[in-house]
Amino acid sequence: MHESSYVDDDVVIGPGTTVWHFSHIRKGSTIGPGCRIGQNVVIGPNVQVGAGVKVQNNVSVYEGVELEDEVFCGPSVVFTNVHNPRSHTPRMHELRRTLVKRGATLGANATIVCGVTIGEHAFVGAGAVVTRDVPDHALVLGNPGRIAGWVCRCGSRIAFGEGEEAGRCTACGQAYRRVEGRVVRG
Repeated sequence: MHESSYVDDDVVIGPGTTVWHFSHIRKGSTIGPGCRIGQNVVIGPNVQVGAGVKVQNNVSVYEGVELEDEVFCGPSVVFTNVHNPRSHTPRMHELRRTLVKRGATLGANATIVCGVTIGEHAFVGAGAVVTRDVPDHALVLGNPGRIAGWVCRCGSRIAFGEGEEAGRCTACGQAYRRVEGRVVRG
């Protein structure tokens, strides 16, 4: 824990987790073991962060967002938590839950609009704007974010032949298959 960071009361931080300069962990938040919280990060209040998560510099993980185990948030990822905010209209009672599932990667400067679920091992490219749910293993690029391919647990692309339902990771060789608009191992 860097001496310039703040940790409120009623916070749980797992063993082996590091918190870098100028970060703030707010009340009621839980951070699992083996995480790396970068510089100028705000987490909470009441946020759940799993084990082995990396939150790079300048990310705010607001109430209503949950990061499961082994999630990677690149520098300056943006999360929202209220669908239609107004300065003059209190809406904290209208928070929309955002779930980032195990092993997902969110590239630098990606924006995640509240109320979506990012699937397991999905990969959101740098600068993408996610406005709807992302299936497991999907590669999402652009604004608004659209599925541009599929990625393995290792982070490399899955190669599918034209019209084929079976494919393999281009790096590690793991087998995958397409089933009703999603990709599963095996």
